[in-house]
Amino acid sequence: MSRESEAELPEGAVLPGTLSEALYAELVAFRRDLHMHPELGNQEFRTTAAIKARLEQAGLEPRVLALGTGLVCDIGVGEGAAPGPVLALRADIDALPIPDTKSECAYRSTVPDRAHACGHDVHTTVVLGTGLVLAELHRQGLLPRPVRLIFQPAEEVLPGGAADAIESGVLDGVGRIIAVHCDPRVDAGRIGLREGAITSACDRLEVALDGPGGHTARPHLTTDLVTAAARVAVDVPALVARRVDSRGGLAVTWGRIESGHAPNVIPQHAELSGTVRCLDLAAWRLAPDVVHAAIDEIATLHRAKSEITYVRGVPPVVNDPAMTELLRDAMVARRGAESVEGTEQSLGGEDFSWYLEQVPGAMARLGVRPPGERQVRDLHQGDFDVDEYAIAVGVELFTAAALLDAGR
Repeated sequence: MSRESEAELPEGAVLPGTLSEALYAELVAFRRDLHMHPELGNQEFRTTAAIKARLEQAGLEPRVLALGTGLVCDIGVGEGAAPGPVLALRADIDALPIPDTKSECAYRSTVPDRAHACGHDVHTTVVLGTGLVLAELHRQGLLPRPVRLIFQPAEEVLPGGAADAIESGVLDGVGRIIAVHCDPRVDAGRIGLREGAITSACDRLEVALDGPGGHTARPHLTTDLVTAAARVAVDVPALVARRVDSRGGLAVTWGRIESGHAPNVIPQHAELSGTVRCLDLAAWRLAPDVVHAAIDEIATLHRAKSEITYVRGVPPVVNDPAMTELLRDAMVARRGAESVEGTEQSLGGEDFSWYLEQVPGAMARLGVRPPGERQVRDLHQGDFDVDEYAIAVGVELFTAAALLDAGR
């Protein structure tokens, strides 16, 4: 799917004036190295070391986060810096616990049951490449405002590594923040933008049901726990959907249900696991109370005791209008109005939302589908890959945004 044989830009493509062929080739090689060595959340030691080494080679002073993985690096910050709040560029650096199923790919994962199947290797490479370009502009006195690079660990681990990174101080002095996320539905060379909510809230839900158990010949003398679990699985999503404004899109979806070991024994224990997703920030804030009440109501009706573990995940990513416009203007300035398209709100979760609880910002969908390709390789699938031209486009986008931000 990628242009694997050579790190070349497609015929007719226009290089940004600040990205050389040599740097593009280096960034493609860097991304492939990350792709071959994926690391899970809070275990990204090799990835952190590789980013740190390249930034130091460029004369920058990256700082590893107190967490032990991830890092932050300032450009043009400090004594003699231009006035104004810092613009932060954020990348997530972790991979997923799934096997890489790509065939005939020289840079497929070398780590069993680990894969960069969500494009975080691309996000990381884009922010690194932008940092190298902006560092050179700063040396030439051409960077009008300070910029901070944030390489965040553990995006895939609820409630997300962003909260820990914020606690480590990555937003100190930051006034605005931007990010990209790979989108296999958008052609490479284009981005998707949406003002307002662009992702959804995502929480994790665990339910344990208990009863005295008994013989299936006499369910009336005990708690019919399998039926109770089945009713929780079916009725709770319906109840929840009716107890908040339907425009909030609050949905409970189960991924696991387990109970019992024998066909003629009513079990004493049952478990359900699932997710709670929500399109609207206000509805998400109500979700724990609504979900708890619905589960308790159904469990009580069937004489089952319930224990609920509700793990807060992430709120929706809500793009700030002004920052969305900055990304739009940056992309149009580099590649024309036809390079920007609208995008729908995703039901996926993204912990970039935690940054937006603190400062205004926006996330763009970075097109990674080869133009003309009909097959869509979805995120979080073992065969996921990208058109690597997206790296150059992402660097263009962030570089232009950093330069345009000074006039806002």
